[in-house]
Amino acid sequence: MPHLPNMLSLSRAARLVGVDRIDLQRKIQQGALHAFDGMVDIEELVRAYPDVQLEDNTEYNRLLQIKEKAFGKRVLERILPSAEILAARIAELGKELAHHQAQATQFGRILEQLNDRLNVVCREAEGGMKAALIDLQSWLETEVTTTMASEPINPLTVRDHLLRVMAAHVTVMPSGHDFFIEGADTLLESALRAGVPLDYGCSGGNCGLCKARILSGQVKKTRHHDYVLTEAEKNQGYVLMCSNTAVTDLEIAAHVAGSVQDIPFQQIAAKVKSIASISPDMALLHLQTPRTSRLRFLAGQYVTLRLGQSLTAQLPIASCPCDERNILFHVRRMHGNLFSDYVFDRLSNNETVDIEGPDGEFVLQEQTRRPLYFVAFNHGFAPIKSLIEHAMSLNKAESIDLFWIGSHDSDIYLPNIPRAWSDALDNFHYATLTAGYDLSHLTALREASLLTLLEGILQRHPELTEGDVYIAGPESAGRLAEQLFLDAGLPRTRVFMTHRNL
Repeated sequence: MPHLPNMLSLSRAARLVGVDRIDLQRKIQQGALHAFDGMVDIEELVRAYPDVQLEDNTEYNRLLQIKEKAFGKRVLERILPSAEILAARIAELGKELAHHQAQATQFGRILEQLNDRLNVVCREAEGGMKAALIDLQSWLETEVTTTMASEPINPLTVRDHLLRVMAAHVTVMPSGHDFFIEGADTLLESALRAGVPLDYGCSGGNCGLCKARILSGQVKKTRHHDYVLTEAEKNQGYVLMCSNTAVTDLEIAAHVAGSVQDIPFQQIAAKVKSIASISPDMALLHLQTPRTSRLRFLAGQYVTLRLGQSLTAQLPIASCPCDERNILFHVRRMHGNLFSDYVFDRLSNNETVDIEGPDGEFVLQEQTRRPLYFVAFNHGFAPIKSLIEHAMSLNKAESIDLFWIGSHDSDIYLPNIPRAWSDALDNFHYATLTAGYDLSHLTALREASLLTLLEGILQRHPELTEGDVYIAGPESAGRLAEQLFLDAGLPRTRVFMTHRNL
């Protein structure tokens, strides 16, 4: 797709002015900004954000810091593209500049020829026609002189050229997903980090599952791959996303996982990266997969962990698919449970833990742009955390609210996580509440008490019925919350609950 000098995608426009895509979409809905086929005119953007300055990168840098804080990005992800890629991108901009200069020169010649022809016609014309032609000629000369003398440099145009050198924009067809490629990242790495679940297998160039067709733009191979593309595939523009990066903005044809059925069953031998106590009865288990066997999963799913031949546990993944090598789990201490006892008392760094899965259909409905509301009871925060981080990486939801309800204060075992999200993101809000009794064992009296607590949330947030609600935790508490939201008018298609008794 050729770059249109005055038209920008919503993602690139948001990056230029330092706001979220949500803010742009809100202005479009309000009529303050006009869009055509998912694109906005750069002049319209300047009018909608008149205070934007070329030298003011504060908001842009803040967004980078937000991503680093929210998702633990590596510092190396922010490095410049390689010198070769930079040179190629600058050369591409040079070609574009030369093309526009040639067009400007040609238009100048056409204007001169038009003026000469008007002079000839004026000499032959008489009366009112001659006066009209002279007036037209005068208007044309004035417009050309004024435009050539006073056309200001649009700061967003300058910034757009700069960002196109630093980061290429990729649009995936037919799904419409998009993402940016920064630093030396490959197409696959950048897509996964942005929460776009493209197909892949080994991620090392051996299997060919990450094959994609380049519809427009230029790519560059960044590393050798053993998988051999046929000549027909090469001629059709196919490349391996794990071994190529973007030189220019791209449009690619690739399959994006749209449901749990698109994610294959996997068996991976991972290593314990770390294990840390986060409360008296909760441990944070960090597993790392081999570079050639990354775990594909959708946010909200769970896996089976195996220690040796006999110790197993099914646990929800508590991390974002955007970092598919580093898998986090919240492991409860359950005295007498062999797996739990081993994790708390004997498990050590670099020990092998086998991962099987993923399973489960408690996943984010990515196509919606409605506000998202998450209700986590106790350790139901684990899959909820995965969902929220994925929603943040997609940056599509109008707002995100978390209600974390614990049996006791100790069951809000990672209070710093939602606090950090709230500090970093303007559209994230949270509340932590404690019931004062075991949410896993609800008596009639406790049910009435919990219902009162949940009704209080609805009264304080009546707008909740306009969004999508995700619920995780002990089944009895989850069922009570689910029924309350349905009774409040939410359709069943917008209330999602994990069917695992967490």
